[in-house]
Amino acid sequence: MMLKSVTESFARVIHGLTVGHLTDHVIQRSKRMILDTLGVGFLGTSTEVFHKASEYSKIYNSNASSSVWGQSDLRLPPPYAAFMNGVAIHSMDFDDTWHPATHPSGAVLPVLTALSEALPSSQKFSGLDLLLAFNVGIEIQGRLMHFSKEASDIPKRFHPPSVVGTLGSAAAASKFLGLSMPECQEALAIAVSHAGAPMANAATQTKPLHMGNAAKHGMEAAFLAMLGLQGNKQVLDMHTGFGAFYANYSPKVLPNLESHTWLLGQQDVAFKRFPAHLATHWVADAAASVRKHLVTDRAPLPTDHIEKIVLRIPDVQYVNRPFPDSEHEARHSFQYVACATLLDGHVTVPSFHKSQISRPQVRELLSKVKLEHPGDNLPSFNTLYCEVSVTLSDGATFTECSDTFYGHWRKPLSQEDLREKFRANASSMLSCDRVERLIEIVDNLEDLGDCSVLTTLLKGPPPPEMASKSI
Repeated sequence: MMLKSVTESFARVIHGLTVGHLTDHVIQRSKRMILDTLGVGFLGTSTEVFHKASEYSKIYNSNASSSVWGQSDLRLPPPYAAFMNGVAIHSMDFDDTWHPATHPSGAVLPVLTALSEALPSSQKFSGLDLLLAFNVGIEIQGRLMHFSKEASDIPKRFHPPSVVGTLGSAAAASKFLGLSMPECQEALAIAVSHAGAPMANAATQTKPLHMGNAAKHGMEAAFLAMLGLQGNKQVLDMHTGFGAFYANYSPKVLPNLESHTWLLGQQDVAFKRFPAHLATHWVADAAASVRKHLVTDRAPLPTDHIEKIVLRIPDVQYVNRPFPDSEHEARHSFQYVACATLLDGHVTVPSFHKSQISRPQVRELLSKVKLEHPGDNLPSFNTLYCEVSVTLSDGATFTECSDTFYGHWRKPLSQEDLREKFRANASSMLSCDRVERLIEIVDNLEDLGDCSVLTTLLKGPPPPEMASKSI
């Protein structure tokens, strides 16, 4: 049956996809995304923005409750648990990145762990149920972004997770909750009215809220659709609907389920090795190569002899921050990541601590940085490159270029390096035994009979006083 409505075709895909549609390739890629997202979520619970958001969320109470990852003493109504876990995931800008540009996992996974924990115990969910709903949420985001050429570029006007992520969250929740096809259609319509956040709040504590809101609002849209709330049934078809977010919106009816192919099977995601805007990872790669010309063995960088540093990068204004003052600004600064790499040889989680950002040597190097925007260096995560040139006071210039960094989809992290990243991140909150058990469960998620095994581990250890009582 051919459908004329784009919105209806999306609802049909959400409602109709089954575990039989999942391929081994897509399952393996999505399990890597799930493991990485859990790890950065655990690490993100240590941030100031997480603690501020959790104080706010504690005012809400409900008979149904779900865990905040790694916080055994904090249970919240499912939408707010999803909100908090979404905030944690994006609080350091350490989560996965896709092309067209968005962070796909953070809006979806928190919804599914919250729902699987809060729904009646008689309604048991398997690992395959979670993988299917997760991939439905990822797929819907990708399909929506393919309706606009603008979506292929690094964003300028709005933050994509707050837009496509909200609809991906609604789609994943709709699939997990077993909504009918008309209810899936309503959930998408409701979610569109929850979507959107301007890029002006990039590099601030508010940006992680975009991810938390996407998770929460998508779940709320599914709940409201279940209760019969109605929206515009053509919302994805219209320029005054979802098209309001894009200047060149051109929606198309999705293919029939019989010929369905997963976008994740065609386009992998990038996993970050340090917590900063993805475009800065090319800068770090090129700067590390230049440093090898300037430093031998463990000698310090000769900062006094550096005359100027030139970064040839795409024109991405919200990552152009010459003198960042906060961790969030530093994570969105081509200049800072270049200077930190030149000075230290690498960029890590502690590189964005205030004490590191404010070092005199860093400030001295920042004053020597100039940006150039070559005409062929377009702002796309699929095609951009970075060239770093360092000129010394004697006139010698050293230049290196990076067109693909380790962790990009063209040069993916090995499975062992992905696990090492997870271990480093999750061990901030969990015991070694629990970390290894989580790796094992996610590695074999398609064989897990009951997701409660996973959600129990995500809660984290009990508080000391509770642990002592249980002994």
